[in-house]
Amino acid sequence: MSHEENPDFFKGRGAQVNIHNKFLKNKYVLEHVEGLDEPLLENSATQIFEETPKKIVSESNSPDLSHMYSINPYQGCEHGCIYCYARNTHEYYGFSAGLDFERKIIVKRNAAELLEQYFNKKNYEPVAILLSGNTDCYQPMERKLKITRSLLEIFLRYRNPVSIITKNNVILRDLDILSELGKLNLVHANISITSLNEQIRQKLEPRTVTASGRLAVIQKLTEIGVPVRVMAAPIIPGLNSNEIPAIIKAAADRGARAAGFTIVRLNGSIAEIFTDWIHKAFPDRAEKVLNMIRACHEGKLNDSEFGRRMGGDGKVAESIHQMFRMATNRFMAGREMPPFDYSLFVPKNGRQTSLF
Repeated sequence: MSHEENPDFFKGRGAQVNIHNKFLKNKYVLEHVEGLDEPLLENSATQIFEETPKKIVSESNSPDLSHMYSINPYQGCEHGCIYCYARNTHEYYGFSAGLDFERKIIVKRNAAELLEQYFNKKNYEPVAILLSGNTDCYQPMERKLKITRSLLEIFLRYRNPVSIITKNNVILRDLDILSELGKLNLVHANISITSLNEQIRQKLEPRTVTASGRLAVIQKLTEIGVPVRVMAAPIIPGLNSNEIPAIIKAAADRGARAAGFTIVRLNGSIAEIFTDWIHKAFPDRAEKVLNMIRACHEGKLNDSEFGRRMGGDGKVAESIHQMFRMATNRFMAGREMPPFDYSLFVPKNGRQTSLF
């Protein structure tokens, strides 16, 4: 039965449940609805919550992501990707990793100001900083709030390298800044494409841009001189794993210079959210997919082992790795992402006053 026929499928959202936050002692339950005077209703519209952090750049000390510097102007993401590992972080804010993650979005309006302070530190040496890494910096509300754009303005002003991960075509709004960064070898773009199949994409990532839309983004960025890597991520064995060659070929045809992938891992609350979702969205193959995911992580849906958590192991994982290698060798031979230019950084006293 497809989700269009399933009355329990919550259209327009990825997660189908708001699971309990393990950090909270109390929770709402509907086990005794006969005791309610009126229905217990929830606000299903997207809500914005303001945060005023004291710093905006995070450094990862994970062995497989060491010395990775990143900025997340948003926490939570309207895209609603069911597999998103960032869902777990929403629990630290007192929210659920389920539906709350998609409709209670925390914004950091002072991000650009904090980034400028970071660049002005006495002994700062330029490093490439990743925009996103946790949630998409070009998620739908960026169109109005323009926090990511304000960050790019600071990157250009200080001539500091920046890498971007997104699956949204809102990035095309900022072609003026990205073009200038591209001319200076100061920007890399990573465009995520999980599936070329619209039926799968709509269920996996309900509020994202179509695959054809993302391919158009790759082509446009390439045309203005911004180097692009396609991210076939995450690969979910038994669901989208067979699409790896087609995704890489389609991206290469539009100018992508490199490709990457990860195998899905369902850590923390995501295992429960994903299991509930796949039984509703793909009931005919739910158990097969879950078993194949387990085969990539030593029999578990959860895998936090550094070095293995994103690439998996075992026969299923190895077949995915082999398919990826063959596809990149065939469609992207001789291509590579150009190195960043770290020599252009303009410190505070020598900073240029104009963006262009």
